[in-house]
Amino acid sequence: MGTPELLSPAGSYEAVIAAVGGGADAVYMGYGNYNARRRAKNLTGNELLQAVDYCRLRGVKTYITLNTLLTDRELLQVKEIITVLNRIGVDAVIAADLGLVRLIRSVAPELPIHGSTQMTVHNLDGVLFAARHGISRVVLARELTRDQIRYICENSPIETEVFVHGALCMSYSGQCYLSGIIGRRSGNRGLCAQPCRMAYHVNGRTIESYPLSLKDLCLAEKLTELRDIGVKSFKIEGRMKRPEYVAIVTSIYSKLIKEDRPPDKYELRLLNDVFSRQGFTDGYYSGETGKDMFGRHIENDDPGLSSLYREAQKSYREDTRRVNVRFYCIVQKGEQALLAAEDTDGNRYISRGDIPERAYTKPLSGSVVREQLKKTGGTPFKCVTAKVKVDEGISLPLSSINALRRECLEKLTEMRMFVRERAEGEFNPGYQLINERGAPVYTVYVSDFAQITDELIALGPEIIYVPLQCAVRNLKKLAEYNSKTIIAVGVPRVFKDDEKETVCSMLEKAYDAGITHALAGNVGGIEAARNLGFTVHGDFGLNVFNSQTLKELKAEGLVSAVLSSELTFPQIRDISKGIDTELIVYGRLPVMICENCIIKSGTGACLCKNANNLEDRTGAVFPILSEFGHRSVLYNSQKIVLADKQKDYADLGLWAARLMFSTENPRECVQVLERYLNKNNYMPSVYTRGLYYRGVE
Repeated sequence: MGTPELLSPAGSYEAVIAAVGGGADAVYMGYGNYNARRRAKNLTGNELLQAVDYCRLRGVKTYITLNTLLTDRELLQVKEIITVLNRIGVDAVIAADLGLVRLIRSVAPELPIHGSTQMTVHNLDGVLFAARHGISRVVLARELTRDQIRYICENSPIETEVFVHGALCMSYSGQCYLSGIIGRRSGNRGLCAQPCRMAYHVNGRTIESYPLSLKDLCLAEKLTELRDIGVKSFKIEGRMKRPEYVAIVTSIYSKLIKEDRPPDKYELRLLNDVFSRQGFTDGYYSGETGKDMFGRHIENDDPGLSSLYREAQKSYREDTRRVNVRFYCIVQKGEQALLAAEDTDGNRYISRGDIPERAYTKPLSGSVVREQLKKTGGTPFKCVTAKVKVDEGISLPLSSINALRRECLEKLTEMRMFVRERAEGEFNPGYQLINERGAPVYTVYVSDFAQITDELIALGPEIIYVPLQCAVRNLKKLAEYNSKTIIAVGVPRVFKDDEKETVCSMLEKAYDAGITHALAGNVGGIEAARNLGFTVHGDFGLNVFNSQTLKELKAEGLVSAVLSSELTFPQIRDISKGIDTELIVYGRLPVMICENCIIKSGTGACLCKNANNLEDRTGAVFPILSEFGHRSVLYNSQKIVLADKQKDYADLGLWAARLMFSTENPRECVQVLERYLNKNNYMPSVYTRGLYYRGVE
């Protein structure tokens, strides 16, 4: 299967040195403000060049994270960054925004693209989607089990990357909007404030708990298995961590990979000491989710940790990472001295020096030449072998031997630093389509079949979106409604490959019953609906932030898509709408979707059929509903209400404005739709305008 790549984080230039010194095969680092760890130091322009050169010389690959959602204006700025990255020869860009993927393919068609974990790729269809869009490697969701990873690897046409160590988010990456909605610090824009690490009251309990805080991931004991499964890259999380952490964790994982063994007790204790949240977990990988996966970070005040960090710092600052080089030297009578050098990548150079003279006193010996060739200090090279042939009775100054060595190493450096010129192209954003005039139609999303009533249907919403499971249980009644308004089934936002058969079976039943529209909120759900003949609409989980993403979705056959609720009205107005667009104008936003049952983690018992909620320290109450696969969905504490702001979104070029019903009873659903149709004056007592007026940072 080959040796997997060890990929380490670098939130600063010093962390780059620490990762390389620890034995990383590749590093990933942020540049500028368009990455998912904007609070890390990240690298400046000069530091980036220095870091790429430092890594290239030592045979370490460099991946640049540009994995945030981008507006149309930001895409034009990032275009220049992509051009620079392409020219300096970085090995790949890590992206999450489909619009950025489209831009990279245009501007730098030979620059490899890796799909970020923020793309929420969790099944084979998602991997195939990524491959169709020019992505050569995809970072799989951390919620997958070993068997699910194996299935993807066995069938994937592109490389797969898996996190093996570091922090775990409670929500699927790319699907968490909690930090943005409560504090304007968007996780999808690189500024997550980590509200999941805070304490909450569960279902009114007086005792606080941490039901959203997972222990850190540690798959150190599973590396051989992951290699045999076919995973290409093992990724360590931690661009917010200090360089010493990077050095220690990288060095342990590097040893385990090279020696093909599990960690010993000392190494496990070391990993725990440098950072953990009350231990580690492999719960997702092993398929054993539940309460044991949860924990919080408690500061380690062990004085020995400072000593450990000092040793780590000393180690990587000594720049011990060396490129092995082999020397072959011939010194013969009457001939120029020859020195050949070869590095581990097969680069070779032959240097010719002075002609030796007859020795009158002490003749030159092979052992002396060997000793001189081994003196590679101050360079990134290490002499591992030096084969020398020296004729008897001749003399050559040591300075000549040193000059040969110096020239060879300088030439090998040039060879290793060579950057192949890559193709460049132009980015054409396309014509700015004129926004549609007039008020948008209204669509409705329900979370429960009881919310669909004759009164609601009579109000004439354009489409009613119904969760697939809910729809299949009520196909006969929905078929009747489908003649009056379009009924669309909502494909589960998350379904893994071992659940696909169930999902497709339900979709077939819905289609056979006359329902021909489907709503997909993940790249891995589009294919299943499209292959069965559904007209596919895109949901909020696709994170549409710009015009180019709409073009990518149009190419996939989607007829509409929901725009991100983290956009402002002016940004929405600027988007060129190549397909119909929707905007959520009412309801509680789903701010997390979780593989773990939130209630069970907080109470020890699954009570998902009941009304459940979390309450934070401010008294805000966040409802929890269950979705397909017994996944928990956390909803915002306040409802977005824009019923009195219809003029503000009427001229944005929207096809539809969506009402999202979660905890509302059937009567409330009717009241709300009537209010948006200007048939009453209903307004809830507590509500939010969302982020449409204030935006995210």
